[in-house]
Amino acid sequence: MKKIRIGDRLIGEGEPTFIIAEAGVNHNGDVELARRLIDVAKEAEVDAVKFQSFQVDKLSIKSEPQYEMLQRLELKKDDFILLSGYAKDKGVKFLSSPFDEEGVDLLVDLEVPAIKVASGEITNLPFLRYIAKKGLSIILSTGMSTLGEIEEAVDTIKSEGNEDIILLHCTSNYPAKPEDVNLKAMDTLRQAFNLQIGYSDHTLGIEIALASVSRGAKVLEKHFTLDKNLPGPDHKTSLEPFELKQMVEGIRAIEKAMGSGLKRPVSSELKVRKTARRSIVAKTDIQNGMTITQDMLAIKRPGFGLSPKYIDLVIGRKAKRYIRSDEVITWNDI
Repeated sequence: MKKIRIGDRLIGEGEPTFIIAEAGVNHNGDVELARRLIDVAKEAEVDAVKFQSFQVDKLSIKSEPQYEMLQRLELKKDDFILLSGYAKDKGVKFLSSPFDEEGVDLLVDLEVPAIKVASGEITNLPFLRYIAKKGLSIILSTGMSTLGEIEEAVDTIKSEGNEDIILLHCTSNYPAKPEDVNLKAMDTLRQAFNLQIGYSDHTLGIEIALASVSRGAKVLEKHFTLDKNLPGPDHKTSLEPFELKQMVEGIRAIEKAMGSGLKRPVSSELKVRKTARRSIVAKTDIQNGMTITQDMLAIKRPGFGLSPKYIDLVIGRKAKRYIRSDEVITWNDI
């Protein structure tokens, strides 16, 4: 399966999980709060921090109940220029989900390494075509989607000559219930599209996010906040800074634990193997030249002597020396 490049990082088998800290609108429209979110993302050692680029008048009709809330959460062009530069200075990749063509153009001008497309835009095929033409890698969330809708979106992007697509499985509910997550759908997406697959997590806590990585998510996206008690739509379902750090540490530990797939003892087990396994030992004193019978033998730790699997080869042999009771027996002794 083709690996996808996001800046200096490759996404795919054998590569570290690409972790996106989703700031979203948890800045509450305050650019200084947004800067502090970037600081938290850097401290947690994520790969990228992501915001949302929208102009409310282009996103929603005025009678929509969310319109006034979105007005308060909108960041301006100059804010994104500032935040992008700040993230770059911090060494964190800057991403954002655009919701209009002007937002796409701004992100291209800011030289983002990829475009993240929100789940709600997956049926907006004209918009997907516009994004695809920019030639950047596309991370496409698939919440609320049928397999047919995903296929149509992928085909639309590919029709513009862009095949650098990463699909994120997602359940678009806030918070999503574990029973609604369906992590096995990642396997379906991988088999259906032969693309790199990740997961955008909206559950509470970090357990499902960690499970998705162990199931093969190559990109993991998770909302975070400075404080769950802040006003705003997403804070309560987001991770606080210490939780974000725990999640990143957990993911990196899982990656180390995945290993090569070869089943063999690792070097740290070899010493333990000698103490935890058993050997054939003398149950009683065995005189030199005596024929060994089963009732003269026991099987005990440690495993420095003959393995118990050889007991039938030991029975009937003669002792070459005086073997004391509770002494480990070796081939040299019989």
